[in-house]
Amino acid sequence: MTNSSVSATHDENSNTSSNTTENNNSVGRILRGTVLFTAIALGCFVLLNNSVNRLSFHPISYYASSYIGATSSSSASQMANYAELDKVLRNASMVMGGEKKTVIITTLNDAWAETNSIFDLFVESFAIGNDTKGLLKHLVVICLDDKALARCLASHPHCFRLETKGANFTREASFMSSAYLDMMWRRIQFLGSVLEMGYSFVFTDADIMWLRDPFQRFFQEGDFQIACDYYNGNSHDPHNPPNGGFTYAKSNDRTIKFYKFWYLSRRAYPGLHDQDVLNEIKFSPVIGKIGLKMRFLDTAYFGGFCQPSRDLNLVCTMHANCCVGLNKKINDLTILLQDWRRFTSKQPNINSHSSWSVPQNCSTFFKDMVQKKPRNI
Repeated sequence: MTNSSVSATHDENSNTSSNTTENNNSVGRILRGTVLFTAIALGCFVLLNNSVNRLSFHPISYYASSYIGATSSSSASQMANYAELDKVLRNASMVMGGEKKTVIITTLNDAWAETNSIFDLFVESFAIGNDTKGLLKHLVVICLDDKALARCLASHPHCFRLETKGANFTREASFMSSAYLDMMWRRIQFLGSVLEMGYSFVFTDADIMWLRDPFQRFFQEGDFQIACDYYNGNSHDPHNPPNGGFTYAKSNDRTIKFYKFWYLSRRAYPGLHDQDVLNEIKFSPVIGKIGLKMRFLDTAYFGGFCQPSRDLNLVCTMHANCCVGLNKKINDLTILLQDWRRFTSKQPNINSHSSWSVPQNCSTFFKDMVQKKPRNI
């Protein structure tokens, strides 16, 4: 029964002092509730602010405890892991775009490392691309299991085995499965640590074919640059749907804070992968507070099966996005590289503005997804 209901049963001759006391108590409860709510809200704001800005910890402890996943190992072991990664990054680094320590990073698990699988096509694209073969010297392969590490070490100089905290990332992960989500967020964790260690990077999924040097198409003033499933013509517009399979991040205070904020934001959007969370937080005032300069990359240069780069004279990279299934990706990427070879061979029957004969195996799904304007798949 409410207070008003109770007071309605009171005798009409109840004295005034009793009513006054009751009113004062009600006002007091309201004031105390208001103060308590304000205190809680302020505390939450301070906690979020501190989480975004708490970046003064030592790189070794930050790397070891937060990103590599060392929990019970000795400090000597943590430092050894840190030193190993730093050595791999340092040996692969280059000076690019004014950034002294820049690397190219991809991830690899056993499913994608099999012979004649995605990784072979990925490396082949560098070999046959225009001015891309030399970039292989700056590629760091982050291996998610021991088989992937063995495959990498057999053919590539810069390999690192990432601690996966007991998770099994060996098999192909179905889109939006728990393994897929764990893998995507583990990637954001790790890339944040690379920035903290002072290295700028281009992250690339292994199902992206490198056909021209992309560094010539990056924006000089951008801190964080990301490919799009669809590009609306404005590189500043956050309404572009981003594709987290291809990003360029410069190591500075703004990008370090941004990756920290991005990773923390997964708790606010449970069940979403990193790209969908990015789609939410890219409008956040926190981005403005950080001062991050975010740019979206034109699909004319950084295309994919969602929105292909139509002019082969311009294309830098092509991504097998909007395509579910490893075998479908392998089939269509194989055909894509055949298209590229025909184009670069300058055969008389190849038009200078020739385009792709893919997607094919991915085409049924592709047509459906075009209408829905998908996010990364």
